[in-house]
Amino acid sequence: MKHNDSGEGRSVRLLRVGEQVRHILSDVLMRGDVHDEVLASHSVSVTEVRMSPDLKHATVFVKPLLARDEAAVLKALRTNTAYLQREVARRVNLKFAAKLKFLADESFEEGSHIDALLRRPDVARDLDADDAAAGEPDARG
Repeated sequence: MKHNDSGEGRSVRLLRVGEQVRHILSDVLMRGDVHDEVLASHSVSVTEVRMSPDLKHATVFVKPLLARDEAAVLKALRTNTAYLQREVARRVNLKFAAKLKFLADESFEEGSHIDALLRRPDVARDLDADDAAAGEPDARG
């Protein structure tokens, strides 16, 4: 059987199952199926789910709305992991139920940090100089 890889080296099947798990978790959290005070009082975005190659483990990246009480939300999700795993197992047709691991999604902060770096005057000046140099014809002609 041919192994199809995406740009990041993960197979199409892993990406598809990860997206299914993401949708299920988003749905469960949005509907308030988890009976937890913290989760009931916070909107939580499930930004990405990365499946292990054997589909037995899923790393779930989450972000509370406005990044409020991120530690409390992660603790509540980890406390309710068994329930969430059962819901995922019930709705996804896999041989094994994936074990869920919840992590805070730091990609937004990383993107903001990179954006701030690129907007610094010294970096912008260097980038403008590189663009100008790239537009000049080669001296060798």
